[in-house]
Amino acid sequence: MRSILIIPIFSCFFAASNAKIFSKCELARKLKAQGMDGFHGYSLASWVCVAQYESDFNTRAFNGKNGNGSSDYGIFQLNNKWWCKDNKYPSANACNIMCSKFLDDNISDDILCAKRVVKDPNGMSAWVAWENHCKNKDLSRYLADCQL
Repeated sequence: MRSILIIPIFSCFFAASNAKIFSKCELARKLKAQGMDGFHGYSLASWVCVAQYESDFNTRAFNGKNGNGSSDYGIFQLNNKWWCKDNKYPSANACNIMCSKFLDDNISDDILCAKRVVKDPNGMSAWVAWENHCKNKDLSRYLADCQL
């Protein structure tokens, strides 16, 4: 009986440690491999810039302090009001996914949802980081030295 209780406890620790902090070049390679360079008119450097300012490249980044009560999840800080569901806040869930899926080291689902976000009329302006730090800026430093 004790072993039955221990397994779920260890699996919780395993899930919590299942996060990754990317280097900018490692993230750039991953994003490029998943078709993000030029996706919907946005450069690879734009995506890397947004990820840096939204999450500092941390797949487990979480912000539960938005003014409207909503929360942001993962490397792209995808919001539970519009893009994912967390059962804590009413959601449009446009990416049809649980927000917790954005908190692991597999960013394929984060990338799919980010692609969905930029298809909306606001495009990358959905991210405050884009507006404040990346839009109309020289982003060449985000890919310099990456050897893509």
